[in-house]
Amino acid sequence: MYIVTGAAGFIGSALVWDLNQNGIEDILCVDEFGTSAKWKNLAQRKFTEFINKNELFLHLEDIDPEDIDAVVHLGACADTTETDMDFLFQNNYLYSMELATYCEEHGIPFIYASSAATYGDGKNGFDDASDPQILVPMNPYGYSKLMFDRYMTKANPSNQWVGLRFFNVFGPQEYHKQNMTSVVYKAFLQIKESGQLKLFRSHRNDYEDGKQMRDFIYVKDITKWIIQILNYNEINGIYNMGSGKARTWLDLAHAVFQAMGKEPKIEWIDIPENIRNQYQYFTEAKMQGLKKHDIGHCDYSLEEAINDYVGNYLSKEEPYL
Repeated sequence: MYIVTGAAGFIGSALVWDLNQNGIEDILCVDEFGTSAKWKNLAQRKFTEFINKNELFLHLEDIDPEDIDAVVHLGACADTTETDMDFLFQNNYLYSMELATYCEEHGIPFIYASSAATYGDGKNGFDDASDPQILVPMNPYGYSKLMFDRYMTKANPSNQWVGLRFFNVFGPQEYHKQNMTSVVYKAFLQIKESGQLKLFRSHRNDYEDGKQMRDFIYVKDITKWIIQILNYNEINGIYNMGSGKARTWLDLAHAVFQAMGKEPKIEWIDIPENIRNQYQYFTEAKMQGLKKHDIGHCDYSLEEAINDYVGNYLSKEEPYL
């Protein structure tokens, strides 16, 4: 049995889909639905049971640990604008630490979601082999993720453990994330409604408008790599999960317009003051770590991923995996 936390969320539900694609249905899904449409992410999935995240540790008392193949911990508050550090500490750090401890005590592989937000402004690079102690995040969310990375690195448990630093992930199942959805999804909605797209102008002299760069990665590549890690128990440590190739916002915008069969029309807007000091102008994952294990090779280029996302999901009445 696989335990997937955050199973109704974006990457979590996509992982459950990919596990189903691989014939795996013995899955314990852990999450909370709330009042959003997040439940739709699991409506077509096959799994053994769903439990609320607050009931997980009580539920584990009734499970034989030997029946658990691995825990994939993707549940967390992923809002980069969240300012309640006590909430993030409880939700992203203490909960993760308790689950990691359970897995170590029972020798269960533990895969968890870190974040590229741990790298901060990138002045120390985007290398997953770098010491977590030298990294300085730009927001409380990034710090909560870095705290746990530091904990795991120092503890270095005897069971298999792998931290996954996700870069700019986009794709089906992200629709419930509101302001935290990807620019690809926001672009599709804006273009569909108004025929144009709003992009942040640059507030730095060394970057032209739209030439800010991100490492965009399709969720289907992410889930493929997670499953490869689950099938390879020799891998341990913290690893980047990105394409390894930074692309501009203009690249992304033109790809969305093309996938929708429309001519590009862009309106430039200022970056809001409340996030301007936290805004990253460049991210690019160093992928040598995963690739040493023959993991981390993309099936989709940015353009291919956007074509798949727009053509096979966003253009449909029910855009779910």
